[in-house]
Amino acid sequence: MTAAADTIRSFIDLRDFAARTDLPAATGDGAWTANRTSLPLPEGPVSIAVLRLGGKGAEAALAADEFVIVLEGALLVEHHGEAFEIPAGKSAVIPAGVAFDWTARAATTAVVMRCASGPAGADKPVPIDESAELAPSGAPLAELLVGPTPSCRNFTDYRSENGEFVCGTWDSTPYHRLSMPYRHYELMHLLQGAVTFVDGAGREATFGEGDVFLVEQGAHCSWESRVHVKKVYAIYRPAS
Repeated sequence: MTAAADTIRSFIDLRDFAARTDLPAATGDGAWTANRTSLPLPEGPVSIAVLRLGGKGAEAALAADEFVIVLEGALLVEHHGEAFEIPAGKSAVIPAGVAFDWTARAATTAVVMRCASGPAGADKPVPIDESAELAPSGAPLAELLVGPTPSCRNFTDYRSENGEFVCGTWDSTPYHRLSMPYRHYELMHLLQGAVTFVDGAGREATFGEGDVFLVEQGAHCSWESRVHVKKVYAIYRPAS
């Protein structure tokens, strides 16, 4: 399902979108921003794209924050002499204004969530630390819960200066939440467990460990997880 296929905002399987994207791998300076196929989303500060690279290149300062998750292959990102690898299944944030060099294994495929809502919150690339110690965080609204209140925890790796773009790791005990409107975009990568969504049109999908998907801003979705869930997230939530 894509945003273009239906005016009802919903959830989108990004691994499926990447698999259906016919995009040859590119190399060289500028390929990071040029060699993309974008998901059809409403005009705004957020875009989602598939990126395929192979070889090496350099990128001038990015115009917006970018959360990148590698689906296949691996990326090596270098900035001012510091380097780290993003292997398949891992992610990082490249903040706006940061220039960097990259090296990609042949036909490396990644999904990029670009957010142009405000100033960067860091001056260098930020790997998402899935092993970071999680701290207690807020639970879903009591009036939306079916059953007991879950125990939720969170760690924030990256936050834009205006607080609208946030990326990190979150986990929760099982819970069932009734449908609610999403005033934000949220990209999720499930590290553990499974969750079932039902959207405003009654469409249902269950995502499990390793899945990468997007819940669109404006969607109405319920949530049901019957086991412990842990995820990496990238969220754009407008301040007003």
